[in-house]
Amino acid sequence: MEKFVRLAAKACPLNLSNVNTDQILPGRYLRLPRSPELGQALFQDLRRDAAGKLKPDFPLNSPIYREAKILIAGRNFGGGSSREAAVYALYEAGIRCVIAPSFGDIFAQNAVKNGFLAAVLAETEVTELAAAIAADPDMPVTVDLEQQIIARGNRSFSFAIDPVSRNQLLNGWDDIDLTHSNREKIAAFTAADRKRRPWAWLPQV
Repeated sequence: MEKFVRLAAKACPLNLSNVNTDQILPGRYLRLPRSPELGQALFQDLRRDAAGKLKPDFPLNSPIYREAKILIAGRNFGGGSSREAAVYALYEAGIRCVIAPSFGDIFAQNAVKNGFLAAVLAETEVTELAAAIAADPDMPVTVDLEQQIIARGNRSFSFAIDPVSRNQLLNGWDDIDLTHSNREKIAAFTAADRKRRPWAWLPQV
């Protein structure tokens, strides 16, 4: 899994709350394997009208934001179903971080498993950041996971993230890697438990 340590990139203000996983990636695209095609389906029903044409008022359709790697969203981003493919679609579209006041729990867990950062900021700070980006879209936003700081110009904000998730992202660890990182402790516990409860262990063949 790719590490996430620090990202300096263009950001796009989405200005939508309660964006669920079906809006991020509609269910009819779940049959697709993970590929750039999933990225093309990102926000499909929000980005396009009934005739399939791009809506000019949807932020990511604007040429100004097409290279954005950071989304600024409203509260409860990624609620709804547990589909991990919603994170795949964001990642395949080039997005590496979403900043929001809150996230769907399962979405946030899926994000970590894919090297994707879901950063939690206070709602007032999200609003301030989104307004500043809209006023000057070309100025990049820097997300520093080590320091847990989001900075733009002379403004900086501290963001929240679960410590275990932070550790996994900084090291590029999935859940198996995280378990392996504790292998010495696991081995020590196993050895001690064999002595303490020999009756619980089958003879090794």
